[in-house]
Amino acid sequence: MFLKVRHDDDASLVEVLNVKQLFNPFEELVRARLHGGEELQDPGDFSKAELIFPSGESLPRCWVDSHFNS
Repeated sequence: MFLKVRHDDDASLVEVLNVKQLFNPFEELVRARLHGGEELQDPGDFSKAELIFPSGESLPRCWVDSHFNS
């Protein structure tokens, strides 16, 4: 799954490598890889609070808030 970094001015995407971390509201970080050039970047940890969908929408609250009840 590809997401964007909220405060990043360029159009680079972040490839989430472990979507289970993304869906788990108890995980604050996700393992992902920045896609910003021709070279494949090393994986790193990204804060879910800084990630948004490429359309500009925020992540669903049930993915980021462990106290959320639907």
